[in-house]
Amino acid sequence: MVDFPRNESIYELIGLGGTFDQFHLGHADLIKTAFNYGKHVAIGLTTEKLLGNKKLKDKIQSYSKREKNLKQFIHNELGISEQYYSIIPLNDPFGPTITDKNLQAHVSSMETYKIAIKINEIRIQKGLQPLILIIIPIILNKFGKKFSSSELRKNL
Repeated sequence: MVDFPRNESIYELIGLGGTFDQFHLGHADLIKTAFNYGKHVAIGLTTEKLLGNKKLKDKIQSYSKREKNLKQFIHNELGISEQYYSIIPLNDPFGPTITDKNLQAHVSSMETYKIAIKINEIRIQKGLQPLILIIIPIILNKFGKKFSSSELRKNL
């Protein structure tokens, strides 16, 4: 296991969220970025309740399978133990990001940063500090197209 948290971690608590279906390099980059900046990472994982408008939703892996894949990546690839992260079921698009006063930053991709902006708008309306937003670029595959769970589902 990696000695974690590393001293260069900037934030005590950082968050991110997603479906994390068909785990791919884009997901890996999002999670690695969160751990690079945060001592503790809160990962919101969408529940079936939020999958209503997803493409090919009947092919989306179960919540337990997606959670298992996240944990395997964090443990096996990053070497980080469970004490440094939590996986939180997301039943709405925002989860605890709009209520948790301890959350300091949020990681999202260029594809989903508008949700992060909305999170900050709601936090400000509620009298909470806005989050530092860390936006990562979209990762492209060998064909120059973005990694996409929807595209991966089409090939199942």
